[in-house]
Amino acid sequence: MECDVLVVGGGPAGSCAAREAAAAGARTVLIEREDSIAQTVRTSGVTWMRDVREFGMPRSLYNPVSRFAFCSPSKTVVAGDGRERAAVLDVRGAYRWLADAAQRSGAQILTSTAATGALVSGGRVRGASVSRGGKASEIRARVTVDAGGFARVLSRSAGAARRWARFGAGAEYEVEAESVESDTWYLMVGRRYSPAGYAWIFPLGGRRARVGVGVGRPESGEDPRRILDGLISEGAGPVGDLGRLTKTEYHYGLIPNDGPAGRTVGDGLIMVGDAAGHANPLVLEGIRYAVRFGAAAGRAAAAALGGDCSARALAPYEKEWKRSVGSSLRRAGRIQSRWIGLDDAQWDAELDSISELGADELESFMRADFGFSSAARAAVRHPRLAARELAGRLSGLGKSRSR
Repeated sequence: MECDVLVVGGGPAGSCAAREAAAAGARTVLIEREDSIAQTVRTSGVTWMRDVREFGMPRSLYNPVSRFAFCSPSKTVVAGDGRERAAVLDVRGAYRWLADAAQRSGAQILTSTAATGALVSGGRVRGASVSRGGKASEIRARVTVDAGGFARVLSRSAGAARRWARFGAGAEYEVEAESVESDTWYLMVGRRYSPAGYAWIFPLGGRRARVGVGVGRPESGEDPRRILDGLISEGAGPVGDLGRLTKTEYHYGLIPNDGPAGRTVGDGLIMVGDAAGHANPLVLEGIRYAVRFGAAAGRAAAAALGGDCSARALAPYEKEWKRSVGSSLRRAGRIQSRWIGLDDAQWDAELDSISELGADELESFMRADFGFSSAARAAVRHPRLAARELAGRLSGLGKSRSR
């Protein structure tokens, strides 16, 4: 099979890349290794209201959140001004809605089709070897978009990427509970909840919620499911407030925590979404990046078809995402690296700092929106937070000079 643009992976990054490439007139094929889009859920579906509105996502596909509760073993901070700021997605519904949009734009979607490696000739990626129904074949393309998630099998096989050194491993149950605050997120920090990460309760509306635990690798080798089962059995903190739980589904996933990849384009190749490290390390979410930069990848792939499809021709995509979020994600990574090592007393102090933020500032902080204006406002209104961030920057600068 031959096409103009091959997209590997049927998540939000892949669907949006396929939609934009096909809409621009490119013969586009999207392959998904599972039997259906979002057959397996690997994410908690956390994102933000401003983004779901921008994407035009139907109200039936998310639950809005207006309050944020942060809990350490001995302290709880609750923030919010009544405005709907965050959202928890119906992951299957949202991902399939995005895939349907790709099909309507003219993209061909092949499920039960796994990329097993890149086709490389003359130093250029020219499609992928695939397995479909147990049969090996090839799909040749002028541009290949690796939206294959954490594993990024295609980019690694092409020699364009390596395994992630730092990442988060998350386990969660989708549950029916006796009592769920449908407008409130809970993030639980400290060693009681996770040795190197955090636990969460994300409401889905009504009596449904997702309850989970994330653990940083390689900082901890603990099994997040074992920790999660323990929190539920003992009714730890706000988990106990849910009352009796009925588990309806189990999810497990990995998300990169190495920061964004330095190079995300090559000759005939684009990396996007988790494959490119597009993840906010503060709350380990990246769906909005996948949608936005997946679309950018699709547009760049289609535009390059008029030329040589080289890394230089595809560079506008990389410039776009780096200009938009590159520095913010690196700064968020510095904060998250410090968080990983905090003990319970230090987390109490961190929550004191978080409690100083207004609702708009808190949203910007959790979104990792660290523009100059927000940093300036924080320096004026919250000097303790600004001083801590400055210390982190100077420490990082000293390490870089000593290498």
